Order: sequence, then structure tokens, then C-alpha cells
Amino acid sequence: MTTQPSPPLSLPPSGHLERDVLVSLQRDGQLATLEDGAVLIRNGEVNRTMYVVWQGELAVHLDDKAESEAIACVGPGDTVGELSLLDGSAACATVVAKGQARVLAVDERAFWELINQSHAFAVSLLMRLADRLRDNNSAMQTHIELREHFEHAAFVDSLTGTRSRRWLDENLARLIEHHRRIGRPLTVAMVDVDHFKRLNDTHGHAAGDAVLSLLGARLRAILRPTDYVARYGGEEFAVLLPEADIQGGLRAIERVRASIASAEGWPADTPELPTITISSGVCQLTPEMTPAELFARADAALYEAKRSGRNRVIKA
Repeated sequence: MTTQPSPPLSLPPSGHLERDVLVSLQRDGQLATLEDGAVLIRNGEVNRTMYVVWQGELAVHLDDKAESEAIACVGPGDTVGELSLLDGSAACATVVAKGQARVLAVDERAFWELINQSHAFAVSLLMRLADRLRDNNSAMQTHIELREHFEHAAFVDSLTGTRSRRWLDENLARLIEHHRRIGRPLTVAMVDVDHFKRLNDTHGHAAGDAVLSLLGARLRAILRPTDYVARYGGEEFAVLLPEADIQGGLRAIERVRASIASAEGWPADTPELPTITISSGVCQLTPEMTPAELFARADAALYEAKRSGRNRVIKA
């Protein structure tokens, strides 16, 4: 950015500023030329200058990366930087030249002198601040809603409606440590659809997806609201049963197995499918077990259930 005393350029469109204010600013300010992509103000950094766009256009970004999508663009006669200048805080946005631009830099001394001397400028400033606050609140609300949407998408499996593997990875250690600390039982079950590859090969992937969706729904419907069901991968599900010992866990998963085998509770419009069964391995947490050991033992019991004929629940 190159700066020099402002020459007698023609005034820009008035924008938010009265024409006599622009004339006064032109007298006291310094004209700066920005090349395309040059950063004028950076989010998080101290700013003590108000800039008036004289020629060209500036893009405003919420974060400190000029490559991100701009939330607004300002043109001739508009200003940037007055918010951080007013409250002495770091800038809350990054401002970048969009193409070559020329801006008038008004330092802190000239800014406050203008406020004291010009009623029109003070009123205009208040109106701009009110507009910016409304825009910032709207942008922040949109940002929060988008973040919540993506967090939900990351933690919920879209096909089955159960929790995702990512949710399990991020929460399992905390849940185990909590139950270990309070001395209460926690049981884990690994649940797998029998002959799932054959189902896909014979009836197609749409049928396989339907089975996984139905299994997810059955698990959520039969188990307690306090239980956790996560799609572990492919046709395998992990079930966390807080406050349940091994016998309680076996009973709970056996109810699921019987419901699936009989197609009990499946919606009336369920597509015609072959008989579906599940196998499961169940293991209770002991004080010395790590999360990996707990799942390894439940998984070993699952494979024992498959080796011994499938459609059964085996205790680790």
C-alpha cells in the first residue's frame, strides 16, 4: 500500500457520508493505493484508522484469511475500520482490495476532530454503526446455524439415524472414564448383520441400505433413551449401555435380535426382503480395561457368535 497526501481528486459518490464531510476528509486524510488482493485491515489485529473508499471496491471477510468467501463488499463513499477505531479493540473482520482501489486514510486524531465538529458526520456514523451491528448479528447467527448443521451432520449417520463413528471416537473415552470414576457398570455390544454381503450381491445395495436403516430404527426403538447406538462401519453397530451389567446387556441385545429375526415392529411399507438376522458380542467394562480392549473383546465375542451359527448373542 502506497500513501501520499490526497490530491484534489473528484469526490466519490456520497455513500453514507455527506458531501461536505467528504470534502473535509479529503483535506485531512492521506490517499492510499491498494493493489488487487492487498490486505487493508486484518481480523484480530489492532486498527486505529478509518478508511474511506475513494475509488474501486473492498471485500470484507469474517476470518483472517483473504481467500475465504466475502460477506460484504464496500464501494466509493463507504467506510471501513471505524468500529475498531471507536472502541479501541482489534478488528473483527479482514478487509481486502478487490481489484485496484484507492482509499482515504483518516487517523484517530482527525477522526475524533471530525466527530466533534460535524453533527452530520456523527449522525451518519451512528446510522452506519447500527447497520453494521445488525449485519454482524445476522452473519453471526447464520454462522452459528451452519456450524450446528455441520456438527450434527458429522455426529449422525445419515442412513441409519444413529450416531456416527466420529461421535463414538470423540466420546467413548470420556464415557468410559466417567463410569470407571463413579464405579457404575457399562456394557458394550457389537452388532452385525448376518450374510450382509450375500444380501447386497443378491438383492442389490438398495436392499442393503434398507436393512441398515431398519436395524438402526429398531435399535433406537427397543433400547433405552439413555443407551447409545453408533454405526461402527459397514453393517456393524456399536451399542453402549450405561448402568447395565453383562446380564442386563445380554437381555437388551437379545430383545433386538429377536425383533429383527421376526421382523417385529418393522414399518408396513417395508420392501420385501429375505429373513434378516443379526449376531452380537457383549462385554462389560472392568476397571483395568482400555477402550480398545473393551471393543476388542466385544468384537471377538461377535465373531464367535458368527462362527457358532449366527443369529445369536454371545457374552465375552
